[in-house]
Amino acid sequence: MARALSQAPEEELAVAHAKLFVGPFELQAPPYGSLYLESQKRMMGESTMEVLKMYQKAGLVLSTSFQDAPDHIAVELEFMYFLIAKELQALRKGDRKEAFRYLEMQQEFHDKYLRPWIEPFGDRIKTASEHEFYTLLAKSLSTFITKRPVPGTLPEKFDTEV
Repeated sequence: MARALSQAPEEELAVAHAKLFVGPFELQAPPYGSLYLESQKRMMGESTMEVLKMYQKAGLVLSTSFQDAPDHIAVELEFMYFLIAKELQALRKGDRKEAFRYLEMQQEFHDKYLRPWIEPFGDRIKTASEHEFYTLLAKSLSTFITKRPVPGTLPEKFDTEV
C-alpha cells in the first residue's frame, strides 16, 4: 500500500478519492453506514441516530463545525480509536470496571454499526476504484474490521511497559 501511495501523483489520488467518496455525481462508494444499513438506503436514518446515541453514551458530541454525517467511516473509526484509548487509560489506572465498560461499547459499536457495512463498502471501493491504493486500502480496512478479535476478558494486570 505504501508503494502504491508513494508512486501515485497526488492529483491522481485526489481525483480517485472524489470519484469514490465525494461526487459531484453519484458516489461510487459512499462512506456512510446508513446507506448500507438502512433498508431504504438513505442517509440520516435510524442507524445514524443509534450511532449518535453511542457517541453520547461515551460522553461525546459532534462539534458544531463538523459538516458531514455522523456515520461517516472516518468518524466511526475515530470513535473506535477513542473507545480503545479510554479502555487502555482505565486499565493503566487499574479501573477494570471502567475499562470493561469501554470494551463493551467497542464490541457493541463494532458488531452493530461498523462491521455489518464494511465489506459491502470495501467491495464497492474495489469494484469502482481505478487506483491500486484505494483497492488495497479497502482490502486492509475490510480485513482489519472483519477479523478483529473480540476479547472475552480483560487482563488481570495491565503492564504499561511495551
